[in-house]
Amino acid sequence: MNIPGNIIKFFKIDRSRKIENIQRLRYVRRLGMQIKKEIRDAFFIMLGILSAGFGLKGFLIPNKLIDGGVTGISLLINHQTQMSLSVLLIVINIPFLLLGYRQISWFFSLKSIVSIGVLAVVIAFVPYPIVTHDKILVAIFGGFFLGAGIGLVIRGGAVIDGTEILAIHLSRNSSLTVGDFILIFNILIFSVAAYLLSVEIALYSVVTYLAASKTVDFILDGIEEYTGVTIISSKSRQISEMIKNRLGHGLTHYSGRKGFGKRGESDKEIDIIFTVITRLEINRLAAEVEGIDPHAFIIMQSIRDTHGGMVKKIALKEKKR
Repeated sequence: MNIPGNIIKFFKIDRSRKIENIQRLRYVRRLGMQIKKEIRDAFFIMLGILSAGFGLKGFLIPNKLIDGGVTGISLLINHQTQMSLSVLLIVINIPFLLLGYRQISWFFSLKSIVSIGVLAVVIAFVPYPIVTHDKILVAIFGGFFLGAGIGLVIRGGAVIDGTEILAIHLSRNSSLTVGDFILIFNILIFSVAAYLLSVEIALYSVVTYLAASKTVDFILDGIEEYTGVTIISSKSRQISEMIKNRLGHGLTHYSGRKGFGKRGESDKEIDIIFTVITRLEINRLAAEVEGIDPHAFIIMQSIRDTHGGMVKKIALKEKKR
C-alpha cells in the first residue's frame, strides 16, 4: 500500500513541531530553575550581608576587636588610621577577587564584588546599635554574627572575604593545604594585632575568629552534616534490610574479598555496604549493626556535600496488621 507523499510530509512536520515544543519546554524549565536559584542565592547573600554588618558594627568595631582574613586586615588598618572600613573592605578585596576571576569564574567574581560593595554600603549607612562592651560577649557573638554572614554569602555563591581564594591559588603549587595557608595568614594578622593593639585584644580576637569559623562550618554543613559509612559483614543482607526498612536510607552494594583479619587469612567473597547518613543517626546505625553482627567492620568518614542519589531519609509507612 502506497502512502501519499503529502501525508508523510504532514507527519514529519507534526513530529518536528512536537520535538521543538519539547525542547522549548525544557528550556523554559531550565530557565525557571535558574531564576529560582538566583533568587534564593540573592536572599542568602543579602541576609548574610546584614548579619555580617551587625557583627561588625554592633560588636567588633566599637570594641576594637578584629577577625581573621581580609576583614581582620581591614579592621586593623581602620583602628590604626581611622580610614573608612567600607573603602578598606573594597580596596583590599579587589586583588583577591581578580584572582578569583582566573581561578573560579567571572560570575563568581561579579557576585562577590557586588556582595562586598553592598556590605560596604551597609556598614557606612545602616545604624546598627552597639549591643555590649563586654569583651567575652563581643568576641563570641561578634564572631557568631560575622561567621553567619560569611557562611550565608558563601551559600549564595559569593564571598565577602577573599583570603580563601588566595589560599586556594597558593596551595595548587605547594605541599601545604588551603587550611594551612589560612592558618598562616591569621597567625600573622593576630601577631601584628598583638604588637599594634595589645596582647589582650589579640587573644579576644582569636576567640572571635574561632567563633566565626565554627559558625561558618555550621552554616555550610548544617546540623545534618553527612557521614559516609562502609560496612563489611557476613550478614550484609540483614544489615541492608535494616538500613532500608528501619532507617529509611538508600545504600549501595559492591563486591569485595576478605583478606586478613582477626580470624587470620581468608579468600571469601563478601558484599560491602556503603550508605550516607547524618551525624545524628550515627549512634543508632552503629547500635543496629551491632545487634545484627557484633563482628561487623564499620568505617565512617565525613562528607561535606552530596549531589544526586537518595540521601534524604525516606518516609517509612507502618504496615497495617
